[in-house]
Amino acid sequence: MTMPTSLRRGASAIAMGLALTAILPAAALAQDVDPAAADDSGAEDEIVVSGFRASLESAVGAKKQRDQVVESISAEDIGKLPDASIAESIARLPGLTSQRVSGRSNSISIRGFAPDFSTTLLNGREQTSTGDNRAVEYDQYPSEVINQVLVYKTPMASIVGQGLSGTVDLRTIRPLEYGKRVLSVGARGSLADIGKLNAGSKKYGYRVNGVFVDQFANDTIGVALSASYVDEPYQIQEFNAWGYAGDGTAAAPVVIGGSKSYATSTQLTRLGLQGTLQWQPHPNFTSTLDAFYSDFKDDQIKRGIELPLAFGGAGVNVTDIDESGEFVFARAGTFTNVEGVVRNDVFEREAKLYSFGWNNRWEGDDGWNVTADISLSKTDRNELILESNAGTGRGGGVGAVDTIGFTSDINGTVFSPTLNYGDYNLIQLTSPLGWGGDQTGVDGTRIRGGQDGYYNNRIIKDELWQYRVEVEREMEGFFRSVQFGMNYTDRSKSLVPDEAFVGLAANTDGLTSVPVPEEFRLGTTDLAYLGLGPVISYDPRDLLAAGIYQLVANPYGDVVVKSYDVSEKLMTTYLQANIDQEMGSSVLTGNVGVQAIFTDQNSNGASAAYIGVNPNGSPNIQGIPQRRSADYLDVLPSLNLSLRTLSDFVIRFSAAREIIRPRLDDMRASLSYGTTIGDPGGMVCPVGRQCAVVRGGAGNPDLRPWRANAADLTFEKYFGSKGYLAAQFFYKELKSYIYNQDVPFDFTGYPIQDPGLDADGDPIIVNYMGTVNVPINGAGGKLYGVELAGTLPFGELVGALDGFGVTGGASYTKTKIQPTPGAPAEDIPGYSKWVANGTIFFEKWGINARASARYRSSFVGELSGFGGARVRRRARAETIIDAQLGYDFQPGSALEGLSVFVQGQNLTDEPFVTDDPRDARAVIDYQSYGRRYLAGASFKF
Repeated sequence: MTMPTSLRRGASAIAMGLALTAILPAAALAQDVDPAAADDSGAEDEIVVSGFRASLESAVGAKKQRDQVVESISAEDIGKLPDASIAESIARLPGLTSQRVSGRSNSISIRGFAPDFSTTLLNGREQTSTGDNRAVEYDQYPSEVINQVLVYKTPMASIVGQGLSGTVDLRTIRPLEYGKRVLSVGARGSLADIGKLNAGSKKYGYRVNGVFVDQFANDTIGVALSASYVDEPYQIQEFNAWGYAGDGTAAAPVVIGGSKSYATSTQLTRLGLQGTLQWQPHPNFTSTLDAFYSDFKDDQIKRGIELPLAFGGAGVNVTDIDESGEFVFARAGTFTNVEGVVRNDVFEREAKLYSFGWNNRWEGDDGWNVTADISLSKTDRNELILESNAGTGRGGGVGAVDTIGFTSDINGTVFSPTLNYGDYNLIQLTSPLGWGGDQTGVDGTRIRGGQDGYYNNRIIKDELWQYRVEVEREMEGFFRSVQFGMNYTDRSKSLVPDEAFVGLAANTDGLTSVPVPEEFRLGTTDLAYLGLGPVISYDPRDLLAAGIYQLVANPYGDVVVKSYDVSEKLMTTYLQANIDQEMGSSVLTGNVGVQAIFTDQNSNGASAAYIGVNPNGSPNIQGIPQRRSADYLDVLPSLNLSLRTLSDFVIRFSAAREIIRPRLDDMRASLSYGTTIGDPGGMVCPVGRQCAVVRGGAGNPDLRPWRANAADLTFEKYFGSKGYLAAQFFYKELKSYIYNQDVPFDFTGYPIQDPGLDADGDPIIVNYMGTVNVPINGAGGKLYGVELAGTLPFGELVGALDGFGVTGGASYTKTKIQPTPGAPAEDIPGYSKWVANGTIFFEKWGINARASARYRSSFVGELSGFGGARVRRRARAETIIDAQLGYDFQPGSALEGLSVFVQGQNLTDEPFVTDDPRDARAVIDYQSYGRRYLAGASFKF
């Protein structure tokens, strides 16, 4: 296998040493290997290893001792993970990577699977999500309050809530096990070098944090408290193409069909609080209470121009073509009669996440151990998308039109307009193309001559209770212990959409446009990077609050069926035997076990159909409430074996049955439908008559999980506690896969709009035996690959290089999965054939420096589409390069305990790019985030 040249080119931008595929490594629990423990030694000549090197040594020890295939990260010091975000740190682990959203890494792919295929725990407990599905978005969790992260790549019967591709467990400090008093405070500032793209936005940000740990009452009570506050901006330059028109011949070259491009500014604020109280009144009994709270707000403004080009009826004159690709591509030309739509859109997301857990454990002197745990995770989220339109006139063909030159290449399209879109006298609040036409709400309120925007507020609630009890019996012999446990999980998630058409209150005749009032004008936003120049700028929330805009509730059925309420009740029982047996000079450790998961899932929703018109002119939508349920059993055996030799060589083998539950939004009990005139739907239509069939779309409350059989084989060579090399082979055979398919459906008895009469005045014949497009379970496929990983401190090889080292990994994954039955195998979302991560570092005399590269080959990414719906597009390969330089003031100095650092992120300004699947020259998305620079300090008392 040959490493892609793009990885070598990207890595050379930082250092030739980064060509070694590597990763920010894992590190074990701070309580397992405490980097700060050396500080307690009074030996003057002892070499104290701390910071990043201690974190690496902790990682090596954790990987060596555990029986599963595990990767981990621990804090370099109290409240100090190796990266500014949890997702960035996790994305540097072997076989893992991330997708950037708004310039931030907030979702993780494990072994070529999308985030939907993994799960996330907090202190071993299942968590709700701020997204529409189950996948956790990691920017909800401040890195300062997380002390350690474990990534389980192979399952074990005693872990509840496991994923199919892997399980991420976020851990906070256990104060009694930490065993010391410490107070740490820190602060950092950030700079987005791309600048302030919108009026009112910022390029500077900050975050502050504090951690306190102590023990009281003769070390029988322990307290750990953490707090973090973030106020940071992110700026994005976005190009987006609707698509590309033309058949690719010389007579009709492929040309951009339309553009919707923005300058986007987002302000992220987040308050994170975490606390742990431990009580140990007896050496055998420990009670632990955990609490976590996150108040998260992402306030985003998007300003730009939507240009209907070849798809919008504009004339085109192509002046330059490129014939080197799959088709003849229009590189340059001119569009005429273009009616642009100036956009000022708001994306406002607020989420509050609560998590509580209470654990009680008795470890008996007679070998009997008992654990009881109860937890609650809850998320309340509002996600508002408010769109606002402006242009030269209402309804199309009324106002001034533009003649726009264009130049297209692999970086998108640059334009040269003749109109000034920053002129408040020319560009007014209106519906330039009359989108939506006249609309009447059920209450009689109206908009005329097209909608002037759209209001979409999505209200999501997610709640999860978990109850668990486990009994363990320690033994002598081949089995070290046996565990039996029961866990009950009760989860419910609901979505209620609040959608409305936006119209000008002054537009009572369907002809009126309104200039933006002086008091709401925010200057202009410069789209020079697209060649479009300035555009008028305002905040549509202010216009709505002032009564300039009015809302007309969207009464149509497609809004009704977006709503859902899904609940799950899972009873999980498990039995696990833990192995510890000497075999000659080697030792065999591991576990064998089985989980049985009894599932009862319920879904509430509705069907909805357009029946006609109410007397006041509003649409008559008839809905039928629907409630459906399903129950089933999954039995999941698992085996983990590790053979450990005296020469520090470890061979691991794992085999298991794995599942991941369906997307919650796919399980909605909703159905929308309508008639398709001219399509008989398989029925023989009488000669001379016109027929129609009823077709629809729905969720599927009967969905079963994705299921897979998996095997892992790893070979690991350790060099004491400081370094290792590993080769990890994995194989997954998906026995089931969830995909969408049209299935037969009998609509007899459902309210159907009368399709009316045909051209001869005869009633159109309706075929009620139609189809519904629905997610279903079907056959899967295979996914397999290899991961190479290692940590090499150069000082162990050459004394003169003490302090230098490299750590990292690379993975190659092959997929043979058919998401669509009968079609060729294709890439699943999140899949990259190549993933590589590398860090080269130096740490000595208080100086710490490191540079990191993270590469992933082309993949299918998920983006937010119209109305917040998810859209999948092919993303280009990318290489992200970061670097950090810091200094820790040494013991004995006046500033002992103080650490300072500077950090650069995305140093090569790597964009996020998606292409038309036919040809890379046809760019769909090109997003540039710029570089980010950070400087900060922390002080530990």
